[in-house]
Amino acid sequence: MLPDYQLLRIPGPTPIPPSVQRAMSQPMVGHRSASFQELLSRVAPRLKPLFGTKQDVLILTGSGTLALEAAVVNALDEGEAALVLVTGAFGDRFRKMCQTYGLDTYVIESEWGRAFDVEEVENFLRQHPHIKAVFATYCETSTAVLNPIWELAKVIQQNSDALFIVDAVSCLGAVETKMDEWGIDILVTGSQKALMLPAGLAFAAISEKGWHKVQHNRRPRFYLDLSRYQQSLSDHATPFTPAVSLVMGLEQALNLIEEEGLEQVIKRHQVLKEMTRQAFKALSLPLLTSDKDASPTVTAVRPSQFKADDLRSLLRKKFGLTLAGGQQKLKGEIFRVGHMGYCSPLDVLQTIAAIEVGLKQLGMEIKLGQGTQAAEEVLIHDL
Repeated sequence: MLPDYQLLRIPGPTPIPPSVQRAMSQPMVGHRSASFQELLSRVAPRLKPLFGTKQDVLILTGSGTLALEAAVVNALDEGEAALVLVTGAFGDRFRKMCQTYGLDTYVIESEWGRAFDVEEVENFLRQHPHIKAVFATYCETSTAVLNPIWELAKVIQQNSDALFIVDAVSCLGAVETKMDEWGIDILVTGSQKALMLPAGLAFAAISEKGWHKVQHNRRPRFYLDLSRYQQSLSDHATPFTPAVSLVMGLEQALNLIEEEGLEQVIKRHQVLKEMTRQAFKALSLPLLTSDKDASPTVTAVRPSQFKADDLRSLLRKKFGLTLAGGQQKLKGEIFRVGHMGYCSPLDVLQTIAAIEVGLKQLGMEIKLGQGTQAAEEVLIHDL
């Protein structure tokens, strides 16, 4: 392996485009300067199409978890009832946050690897009309599940007055997202996934219904007070020191997305998903999720003939290829391949080829090229 050579194929942080890296290397400017105000005025409105909203998109300095926590503390007061849908480790993180802040927390947990059951949620809301907010994860990174957020939004509107709060950290910018049309009240994401930036920025958009609740919520908050961010944004500023270099990089990342076209970006991620899944099927490696529930941004494999972490370790040592492992109850049982953001079909082919070699070295009886051929056939069909 070449020194310093690295192939990062995890579901975040993701590889950074060279032009984004160069943008982040620009000379530093003051965060209260006219030049930064101009930058923020250019960048912030361009986030709206990714969210599918006409509302302002707030820019926070911190990880995606910061935005999740901000959603909890701004939307609900202590003692109010919340329903959390758990389909993996990050849905479980929402549960822990709600409990930490003293919410009356109800949980519907699905088998990890499966999307939530919309009908089960509908029945629960009918039986619990006091629920004030429903929390859900759009793409559950830990299980590679894409949950049917659009269906759930409709069910919530028809059966409840609850706010609908969605974690889209590991898919926004890579999948169709229509916040306003679907009826999402708070939608949050982070910078280090499909937005092709390092970790360090978080984003949140809030509906009119959501803002009404935020502004009347008596819970104390300071750095996480989203009203402060909204007020500052109207002056092309942030209430606290922002990650200036990341905002510079964000402008170039948006340039790349717009140049490719958002519809084409979404289509590309679908192709990457199909290439990856068909390759693993051809290699007879069991996928954790069904085709129906599969995410376009990450694929999870649950091998039965070898240890997932043995393959990950071998690939990292031999090729500098980093795959993600399992989390919590899936730790050591799965490996995950990220294919989002700055990722092309050729990246997937390279990854599958390396995995095939790794499987051979682990003693698996496979035919070299079997997985890459299956992926290539998907690609050829979509060219």
